[in-house]
Amino acid sequence: MRGRQRVASREHILGHDKDENLASVRIPNAKPSWRCSLRHVIVASLSSFLYGYHIGVVNETLESISIDLGFSGNTMAEGLVVSICLGGAFIGSLFSGWIADGVGRRRSFQLCALPMIIGAGMSATAKTLWGMLLGRLFVGTGMGLGPPVAALYVTEVSPPAVRGAFGALTQIATCLGLMGSLFIGIPAKEIFGWWRICFWVSVIPATMLALFMEICAESPHWLFKRGRTIEAEAAFEKLLGGVHVKPAMTELSKSDRGDGSDSVKLSELIYGRYFRVMFIGSTLFALQQLSGINAVFYFSSTVFESFGVPSEIANSCVGVCNLLGSVVAMILMDKLGRKVLLLGSFLGMGLSMGLQVIAASSFASGFGSMYLSVGGMLLFVLSFAFGAGPVPSLIMSEILPGNIRAKAMAICLAVHWVINFFVGLFFLRLLELIGAQLLYSIFGSCCL
Repeated sequence: MRGRQRVASREHILGHDKDENLASVRIPNAKPSWRCSLRHVIVASLSSFLYGYHIGVVNETLESISIDLGFSGNTMAEGLVVSICLGGAFIGSLFSGWIADGVGRRRSFQLCALPMIIGAGMSATAKTLWGMLLGRLFVGTGMGLGPPVAALYVTEVSPPAVRGAFGALTQIATCLGLMGSLFIGIPAKEIFGWWRICFWVSVIPATMLALFMEICAESPHWLFKRGRTIEAEAAFEKLLGGVHVKPAMTELSKSDRGDGSDSVKLSELIYGRYFRVMFIGSTLFALQQLSGINAVFYFSSTVFESFGVPSEIANSCVGVCNLLGSVVAMILMDKLGRKVLLLGSFLGMGLSMGLQVIAASSFASGFGSMYLSVGGMLLFVLSFAFGAGPVPSLIMSEILPGNIRAKAMAICLAVHWVINFFVGLFFLRLLELIGAQLLYSIFGSCCL
């Protein structure tokens, strides 16, 4: 009896080993499920939602804010309310790489939420222009910290097969934030003090980001770089499923060996051996902003109203086009590749600005000018959303070596915020000084 039991148990063990061997043959061919990592990406995308919300929150409310705080008609003051948060974003972005590498991705998201909560409260209770500017500056630091960390986190927690789609998901979150701020701001012109409610609303998603990040997985890449291998395996199990942990750790070990030393001097990033990849990233972000996209998001109400189009209708259409383009990007990103979408996007934006130039010229008048301007602006937003919007952050997080990824993204996005700041500050002033035709020609040339 005992002998038979031993034989049976031995056969059982051998059979179990065979099953394991068969499983090990099948597992490498099976792709990790995207469902496990999706909820972590959605929580991270709240930072992008907040970014979009704070970009658009002054669009409908700027007129009410200027009347309430006593700087109505002062275009420089209005431009400063829009762009001061971009100055804060520059500071937040500049230090985002060091923060993300120092405290991890999860804690970085929570640090991003904190100034957004404080700044939104300060803006909502502001009694003077200076109070509003200080609140917007605080919000800006969170806006600058969020996008580079989100790009890193999404790249590091997503299965390779859906990395592009998940990267586009952050752009969709930005669109939803932008649309939300535009819709919430619609009653601002009729209801006195409504603009204060618009700022208070943003505290809700910022608080959700800080709380939900507590239950999200830390980036396995960051844990592995810190020598916390067991925690990295646990994170991969949560993100990809248990059977994919070993292949993922093997791949991570290979990429880490290829990255070299973790200590990188700033000089190596700016003019050393990483200059070429840094130049590509900085140029992509610079051209993204010099296309004029954020001038559309900040001041579309002002531009559309000059053609007699109600801002509510115009801004709703802008939001829908932005969302539609982002959904197209999510579907096509992993099929067509990053470069094709980028080229098609900038070409479409250049042609759209051409329509804007014609609308502002003497060749078009009346309804023709209005249709060209509105149509050109909507086509511009649609073209931006399926390429120039989501691709630069994603492509940079993919082509940068792991040992410099966070710091290099910080510097590239700092370039983005500097140009964004000056576009927001001087757009209305330049529109007054040189006119729409020449200004849109400059934007269109940058796209081409």
